[in-house]
Amino acid sequence: MARRPPPPRVEDSESFEFRLDVPPIEIARAPAPSKAPDKPHYHDHRARLRQRFDDAGPGALADYELLELLLFRTIPRRDTKPLAKALVAKFGDLAGVLGAPVQRIAEVEGAGPAVAQDLKLAQALLERASKAGLRQRTVISSWAQLVNYCRLVMANEPREQFRVLFLDVKNQLIADEVLNEGTVDHAPVYPREIARRAIELSASSVILVHNHPSN
Repeated sequence: MARRPPPPRVEDSESFEFRLDVPPIEIARAPAPSKAPDKPHYHDHRARLRQRFDDAGPGALADYELLELLLFRTIPRRDTKPLAKALVAKFGDLAGVLGAPVQRIAEVEGAGPAVAQDLKLAQALLERASKAGLRQRTVISSWAQLVNYCRLVMANEPREQFRVLFLDVKNQLIADEVLNEGTVDHAPVYPREIARRAIELSASSVILVHNHPSN
């Protein structure tokens, strides 16, 4: 009968080392949260300017600041202060900016077609509202009243115009109409058109007005 091999011999020892070779495990780190992009500096400026307008009214704002407010809608993603200041510097004041021809507005850096269109729209709204109010209450019975009225409605016209003011028996303004518009130095006049229109409006008197943009 075959003999069994003796069991392995264990040396007497106070301790022994147990090693297990395992490759290191890399723990993936979660990516750091992305930082929100900084807001453009002009965002806070727009909020402050709107707040000033709401709290103190338009009288508390300079001409260029009122223009900024208008341009916020036209140029939503750019600082509008430099453009507003450039427009006022070129044309003198708000009336000059709104009354400037589209071609001259385009000469200002940053003033594209949309800016020019919105400025002319603002001018048209202002003029129409002013004329509507004036027609309801305007009495032109003196030279001073006539000059003041004409300055309001014609001061920034870039071309020569021939206008006729139709008045009733109390010298109240019935209508203000541009019967013809010409070049910078010429506007033809047709008396028959004036007489026909006066009869249509039942006007008692008319005042003929002609401007000179070059002077």
